[in-house]
Amino acid sequence: MKNNKRIAAGVLSLAMLAGIAAGCTKYESGTEKVYSYDEAIKELNAFNDKISTNEVKPQLDIYNTDTSASATLADINTFPLTVEGDGSIDIEVAAATEFSSDAPDDWMNIVAENFNKSGATVNGKSVSVTIRKITSGEVLTYMTEGDYKPDVYAPSSEAWGQMLSAKGIDTIELADRIAGNTAGVLMEQSTYDTFTEKYGEVTLENVLNASIAGDLTFAYTNPYTSSTGLNILTAMLYAFDKDNPLSEKAQQKLLDYQKQSPPVAYTTGVLRDQATKGIIKAMVMEEQAYHNTPELKNYVYTPAGIRHDHPLYTFDYVSSEKQEAAKLFKDYCLNSESQSLADKKGFNLHDDYKSQPNGLDGAGYLSAQKIWKQSKDGGQPIIAVFVADISGSMAGSPINSLKESLLSTSKYISSDNYIGLVSYADNVHINLPLNVFDEEHRAYFSGAVKALDIEGSTATYDAVLVALKMMIDKKEEIPNAKMMMFVLSDGEQNRGYSLDRVAPIIGGLKIPVYTIGYNLSNDSQATKELKRLSGINEATLINATSDDLINQLRNLFNVQL
Repeated sequence: MKNNKRIAAGVLSLAMLAGIAAGCTKYESGTEKVYSYDEAIKELNAFNDKISTNEVKPQLDIYNTDTSASATLADINTFPLTVEGDGSIDIEVAAATEFSSDAPDDWMNIVAENFNKSGATVNGKSVSVTIRKITSGEVLTYMTEGDYKPDVYAPSSEAWGQMLSAKGIDTIELADRIAGNTAGVLMEQSTYDTFTEKYGEVTLENVLNASIAGDLTFAYTNPYTSSTGLNILTAMLYAFDKDNPLSEKAQQKLLDYQKQSPPVAYTTGVLRDQATKGIIKAMVMEEQAYHNTPELKNYVYTPAGIRHDHPLYTFDYVSSEKQEAAKLFKDYCLNSESQSLADKKGFNLHDDYKSQPNGLDGAGYLSAQKIWKQSKDGGQPIIAVFVADISGSMAGSPINSLKESLLSTSKYISSDNYIGLVSYADNVHINLPLNVFDEEHRAYFSGAVKALDIEGSTATYDAVLVALKMMIDKKEEIPNAKMMMFVLSDGEQNRGYSLDRVAPIIGGLKIPVYTIGYNLSNDSQATKELKRLSGINEATLINATSDDLINQLRNLFNVQL
C-alpha cells in the first residue's frame, strides 16, 4: 500500500523550516549543528511529510528456527595471522590483540618473528610459531561454540583460562605471566581532582558510589570480548556484595548503576577515541594502552581488579611435540631480550600491584556475563530500527551478507526490546513496524529480512528520517525506553535529503546511530559519511567486510541489544 505523504502547503513548510534552521546555532564537538529537541521534532515531522514511504505487509516466516551458536560465528580466518611460521613443527598461538596488532601493540609479533629465526628444534625438527590476532573473549567463544583448536592461548588475564575450564576445556598452564599489565580506572586530571576531593582514593567502590550519586560518568567495555570490561564488571559485583558477588543484592546494585552509566562501549578503541576528543572523562583502560596513547597524558591512571599478566596455556589435545615447542616459545618470551622489549612496549609497569579479590571462579565469570547482559540497560527496554540499504550497489555478496548476518545474529536481541525494519533505495519501505521482539515478531522479522530485494538509487537519509519518526512515535507509548538505530549500507547517499540537512535533527533527538559499512575503503566519501553519521551522538562505524560482518553484529548486539 502506497502512502504518499506529499503536502501542498509548500510556502508554510519552507517558512517553518527556514525559521528552525535560522535558530540552529548550537554545536557539539565543534563540528555538528544541533537543534533543540523541540526544534528537531518539528523538523522531523515536516521532512517526513515530504517523504514517500511504502508500508510492506510483513510475511510470517513459519520456518524460522533458533539459530545455533556456531552459525553466528564467521570463519576463524577473519581474525588475521600476523606472523606465519614455516617450521616442521608449527604451533598456532591465539594472542590477545594488545600484543598481536600493529605497532606499538606488536610485542608478541616481534618476539614470534625473532623466535622463528632462532633455530629452535624439537626432536631434530625445526620449530616455529604462527600468531593469530584475536581478542581473549572471541577465543573463548570460538573454542566453546565452534571448532577452533589453537595450540597455545595467550589471553589478557587468567579469567579466560578459568572460564575455558568451566566450559569443559582443560588448560595446561605454561606460564602465569609473559607480559605484565594491569587494568584500571582512567580519569581526566580535573575530574580526578574533583573526585578525590569529595570521595578520596580512586577505588572502584568509590567510583561506583560517585556514579550512582550522579557525580561521575564512568564508561566501560563489553565484558564478552574485552578483558578490561570483564575485569571491571566482576570487580563491580564484588564491590556491591563481597560475601556473594552474584547475589540478588549485587545484581540490583548493578542495575541501579546501569541506569546512570553511559552505554557500554563496543571496544576499548572506541573509549580511547572518545577520550582523546575530551568527550569521556572517566573510563576503564589497560595500563599498556594508556602508556601508548600520548593524547591521554592529562589523564590519571589507577589500577583496579585482577592483574592482566597474559598467562600462556596449551591443551590436552595438542601433541607432545607441539607442547614441547610451546614450552620453548614460553621460555623465549621470558628471556631478557623479550622482556626488555615488553618494557619498551608499555608492559611490566606497576609490578607492585597485586590482584584484588573478586570472589569468582570460572563459572562465576560466566554467570557475571549473563547478569550483565540482563541488566546492562538499567531495566529499560530498547527501541531500535534497522535501516537496510537495498540499492543497486548492494547486489550480490553485500545484500546476501546483510540478510544472513541479521538472521543469524538476531538471537542476541533481547525479547523485551522493540524492533523494526526499514529498507531503502529510490524510495523508503517500512518492512516491519516496531513491536516487542517476542517469538512471533522474531518470525515476522525473519520473513521481512528474507524478502529484502535490490532496487535502485540510495536515499539513505530519507530512510533515517522515517526510522527516527517510527522511534519517536513508539516512545510516546514507552516513555522510559532507550532508542538507537542501525544503518547497514555500502555507499553514500545519492537521492533525497543530504546528511547536512538531517544531522541537526539526529543531534537534537540524541539518538545514537550505529553504522555498518560494507567493503568500504578507509578514505572513501562513503566511509566519511557513515563515520560522521555515527559520530553525531557518539555511536560507532563498523567497517565490516562481508566475511566478518556476522562477528561484528554479534558483538554489537551483545553490547547494545
